[in-house]
Amino acid sequence: MANTTVPRAHRAGRELLLLALLYVGYSAARLLAHADVGAATANARQLLHLEAAMHLDVEHWANSTLTSVPALALLSSYWYSALHYVVTPAVLIWVYRAHVPQYRRVRNSLVVASAVGLVGFTLLPMAPPRMLPGYVDTLAATATHGWWGSDASAPRGLGGLTNELAAMPSLHVGWALWCTWVVFLCTRTTWLRVVAVAYSAGTVLVVVATANHYVLDAVAGAAVIALAIAVVGRRSESAYAVLPPLGALADAGRLRAARELEPAGR
Repeated sequence: MANTTVPRAHRAGRELLLLALLYVGYSAARLLAHADVGAATANARQLLHLEAAMHLDVEHWANSTLTSVPALALLSSYWYSALHYVVTPAVLIWVYRAHVPQYRRVRNSLVVASAVGLVGFTLLPMAPPRMLPGYVDTLAATATHGWWGSDASAPRGLGGLTNELAAMPSLHVGWALWCTWVVFLCTRTTWLRVVAVAYSAGTVLVVVATANHYVLDAVAGAAVIALAIAVVGRRSESAYAVLPPLGALADAGRLRAARELEPAGR
């Protein structure tokens, strides 16, 4: 028992350390992606013009509707500030413990999506709606009832450690969709799938209504996770493409054994 338990515990500790280092690196790189507020605001206005042309500019309506219901605004603030920190690692741990064959694939997809998101923050700094006139910063308005301050979802007093101009893409949405994909990949349990879909849909509504993201930020977050899943899946397939199918290996082995048993004179 000790021979199997200790290596598994060692692997679990190594994975936790790896993910912790990745998160620290991600947070540090995200902080370094700070950009000029004027440029980020100009990008935001251009995005809103694009959304208006596509009839997707629902941010102001959603924000006003949410603000008019204080209890719902507070619930949304807790959702935005907490769930992606809880649900995402919980899903990863669930896969590690219960669906080991899928673990490397889902972990790598999450890492790739986060890296692509960092590229997006750097190349296209974007001020969120809450930094524009006419919007209510929902988290700031409800900060007295939670641990967050007025700087995005950062804990009170730590606003300087977050990049407030990293709205594009929405990794809140990307990570939520990753959770949904993982659930559909690993189980056919109906109620779990329903909860997973509801979590993604709720996250999209929350990030837009709290004035933290635009609709196209959410679309970009979905595109990022789709790209990561495709890239990791293709790499996994190519890793095995150089190997013959298992059936072919078995047939070759049987043929070789049969030849070795043939009489030497034949």
